[in-house]
Amino acid sequence: MATIEECRAALDKLSDSMQRAQGDVREAAALDRSVSCHITDLDVTFVGRMTDGRIRVDDTVQGPPPERAQIRLAMTGDDLVALVGGELHFARAWGSGRVKLEAGLRDLLRLRKLL
Repeated sequence: MATIEECRAALDKLSDSMQRAQGDVREAAALDRSVSCHITDLDVTFVGRMTDGRIRVDDTVQGPPPERAQIRLAMTGDDLVALVGGELHFARAWGSGRVKLEAGLRDLLRLRKLL
């Protein structure tokens, strides 16, 4: 089972990758939205903001997200690490219910370029 530190490192790695992106992916990453990522097996949530092509984690809270973020993710820590490491394909994980992504329709359409 991935640790909180490994999950945070994975989010930092994802943020770095988003900032280096080019073209359509860079455009999709340029959203300015609140973000939460609930790690279900650890029952912790990383809360922050997607802005300037990065994900900025502002806090880690116990349990589900205290407020409804504009972009909401939920998955196990191992799945987060595997997604960021390229070992798990997002579309398959989302389709099978291993990863949950909730956002407004317009945001989902833009975010699909990141996936």
